[in-house]
Amino acid sequence: MTVLNVRHGLAAGLQDYATTWQAMREFTDTRDAETADELWWLVHPPVLTLGQAGKPEHILGAGDIPVVKTDRGGQVTYHGPGQLVGYLLFDLRRMGFGVRDLVSAIESAIIDLLSDYSVTAIARRDAPGVYVDGRKVAALGLRIRKGCSYHGLSLNVDMDLTPFERINPCGYPGLEVCHTQDLGIQADIATLANQLTSHLIARFGYDSSCTTGMVQPSRKAVQTLLT
Repeated sequence: MTVLNVRHGLAAGLQDYATTWQAMREFTDTRDAETADELWWLVHPPVLTLGQAGKPEHILGAGDIPVVKTDRGGQVTYHGPGQLVGYLLFDLRRMGFGVRDLVSAIESAIIDLLSDYSVTAIARRDAPGVYVDGRKVAALGLRIRKGCSYHGLSLNVDMDLTPFERINPCGYPGLEVCHTQDLGIQADIATLANQLTSHLIARFGYDSSCTTGMVQPSRKAVQTLLT
């Protein structure tokens, strides 16, 4: 039986981006062929993250929002309160998924979620993510290491969207963003996380899930990341 461990950090409040990033790296570096896959749900304080090939010119003016250069793919995006972030720590070799399969399954799960609320959404092969009437409601950013994925998705739920005006979202000047509240979806972050978990389980073929608490990286690992 293939079980997905789901870790909820939503009740713990805002989770520091750099600390969470290092926890993902530690998990990926120390897992083996028998390690169960994990899905982490959380919310970050305001932060701009720039992918490993990201171009700084896509940050138009960060102001008081910190910028973190990270190791995921993609360009620049914004995380902040009111946005659901999900990190997918999946063994792609074990499940027989390629990178394109991974991206498509995540996008399809989000589209399935929005369809539950009678919202029609699409994915774009030229610009990963999920869109409703041309506006981006969910973004993807991933890293594959040792045949395993980390980083993941962000879904705008009920947030201040103005920080997106400080960047070219995902490297696209003028790209409009929206959140689920704009789409008439009144469900809160916790509800959407639970529903999206079910859709991800279905899309990736897990037999069941087990919910547990968040993990924390070692202090030494965090210090190494930040120096």
